[in-house]
Amino acid sequence: MTAKTSRRTVRGLLPSTAPVRFVTETGGAAGRAPAGYAEPPAELLREAFRRMVVGRRLDAQATALTKQGRLAVYPSSRGQEACQIGSVLALREEDWLFPTYRDTVAVMARGVDPVEALTLLRGDWHCGYDPLATRVAPQCTPLATQAPHAVGLADALRRRGEGGVVMVLVGDGGTSEGDFHEALNFAAVFHAPVVFLVQNNGYAISVPLARQTAAPALAYKGVGYGVPSEQVDGNDLVAVVSVLTAAVEHARAGRGPFLVEAHTYRMEPHTNADDATRYRDEAEVKRWSAADPLHRLEAHLRGRGLITDEDVASAREEAERRAAGLRARMNAEDTPDLLELFDHVYADPTPQLLEQRGQLAAELNAREQ
Repeated sequence: MTAKTSRRTVRGLLPSTAPVRFVTETGGAAGRAPAGYAEPPAELLREAFRRMVVGRRLDAQATALTKQGRLAVYPSSRGQEACQIGSVLALREEDWLFPTYRDTVAVMARGVDPVEALTLLRGDWHCGYDPLATRVAPQCTPLATQAPHAVGLADALRRRGEGGVVMVLVGDGGTSEGDFHEALNFAAVFHAPVVFLVQNNGYAISVPLARQTAAPALAYKGVGYGVPSEQVDGNDLVAVVSVLTAAVEHARAGRGPFLVEAHTYRMEPHTNADDATRYRDEAEVKRWSAADPLHRLEAHLRGRGLITDEDVASAREEAERRAAGLRARMNAEDTPDLLELFDHVYADPTPQLLEQRGQLAAELNAREQ
């Protein structure tokens, strides 16, 4: 490879020097459309708005359920709805989503029943839905451990000729884990059809980004592994959908993996057990509130005449209905079957596991007599 060819190859891996943006914080056009990216169809943007309204309301309801003792913990994604909904809208039915513990809104937007999506955070099951039927992997709590799994599945799809693409969601803290880097290298070497979406919300729990990396942007982490990368304004739904759609089609076309960093912000504490005032001030939160992704998209669509007051009211009414349904179902008393503890541990239960199950069954029968 000549020096000229090498430079051209490296340039093809580099992200834009500034995050891709279509819409300003106030909803207006950010100027000329970014080179290489197309604005999503109007109908898709209308659907995105509806899903963001519903997603935010369900997110708020889940937070309330923790205060009522119905959930053990809940990591809110309020403020990150453009990434949550945008990632799902970029996928087809045959594609896969690999979420983290903070991506419940994305999981629900993918079509998973909200109660099933919250089963993990309720403490009932490690995963409350069928990953194979929904093409949504279990939500992952350990940072970035789902990334190598996502690459492995993507490589399997490629080898089988099934044509699907995998979207793996990672937080900025996850990029400091070895699993993330191993996954990038594995994906590049095996040309796996996988898109890495890094939701950079500024903090790994309480650790600010500046204490995690000295890189100009997390998107540059792909370059060292030969993975083309991009960075996007993660609070601009229009830009998120445009960039992720291009990244997914890059992978679908057999061109290998792609890394996207979305600059966004977590408006709520890390979880309901966190006190965010210990590491960030109210002025910072207020600055990011001005870039709220839902208000931004609504202003943009209103400015273009794509939604009306009736559309907004309809979306909010749907959101309230679904929140009420979730609340009622989560408040229903449920007596778990303790013997389910042994289900799905192994495909073929070991003699030891069967023995333990029998011991517990005998103890439960003795209690009932």
